[in-house]
Amino acid sequence: MFKGLKVATLTAVAMMAGSVSIAGAADVTLKLGHLANEQDVWHKASLKFAEEVAALTNNRVEVKVFPNETLGKEMDLVNGMQLGTVDMTITGESLQNWAPKAALLAIPYAYKSLEQMIAVADGPIGKDIEAQIIDKAKIRPVAFFPRGARNLTSNRPIKSLDDLKGLKMRVPNVPLFVNVWRGLGAQPTPMAFSEVFTSLQNGVLEAQENPLALIKSANFFEVQKYLNKTEHVRSWIYLAIGEKSFNKLSDADKKAILEAGKRAQTHEHALFDEDEKKLEAELKAKGMTFVDVDTASFAAKAKDAVLASVKPEIKATVESIFAMK
Repeated sequence: MFKGLKVATLTAVAMMAGSVSIAGAADVTLKLGHLANEQDVWHKASLKFAEEVAALTNNRVEVKVFPNETLGKEMDLVNGMQLGTVDMTITGESLQNWAPKAALLAIPYAYKSLEQMIAVADGPIGKDIEAQIIDKAKIRPVAFFPRGARNLTSNRPIKSLDDLKGLKMRVPNVPLFVNVWRGLGAQPTPMAFSEVFTSLQNGVLEAQENPLALIKSANFFEVQKYLNKTEHVRSWIYLAIGEKSFNKLSDADKKAILEAGKRAQTHEHALFDEDEKKLEAELKAKGMTFVDVDTASFAAKAKDAVLASVKPEIKATVESIFAMK
């Protein structure tokens, strides 16, 4: 199927036309597109994956990495992977459009700590999610990356449920998130991310919620004084390859892809911890005050709204996660 090409020694990482690739000829080239920029840990982990694939296949397989949506937006890439016109991307709970269990990646207050979330993602529940994604979405996860916890920003400190009453805040257009914040006493409004800064600036909104990385990159520190450590959603995302692309590979190269995924995952986890600490320090330096929140009360109140909103297919699993110590 692939023409015989001379394989050059791995010598450098080249950047051309918005892509990053391992230099040298290869028998197979895989394109990996994602939405993050070059400074993001997802991109750095993607480069690590490309490096490991080259090493494990003796340069038979080359992975070209395209950051900043230069290969397309997430859902366009997912659709392309299913058709076989795109090879790889980084994607997560969006896959619930095909595999309902993918919703388990981002359940409010389901995971009490990063360590518990990683244990779930790496355990039987995570394997069950991955199996359904492969079966229903025709996409194969090869690694999972933790995402920064979502936190609430505002111009007054939010420490308790009483402080939330009537708070006008932006949430993504995700029914589960809307229902949970309404259940907590706030006034959530779905809104496009591009409109949030201006709405905070002119007072249409009082608050918004996002991971530290987006709070910084969107410059929300210019219009929000407090970062309230609600940590209401801990989630993970997958580095994934389309089944059509995966099945074109030899057995040896399939094995190499999966092993490279494991190595990239370990690399990303270490980068993630460092990045979260760095982001907190940078936001504090920009003038944001970090506020400790009564998360136990928030979680207890949110539980009923979560269970009332999730699909029947995953409700029992969500209940089992809530019950974990």
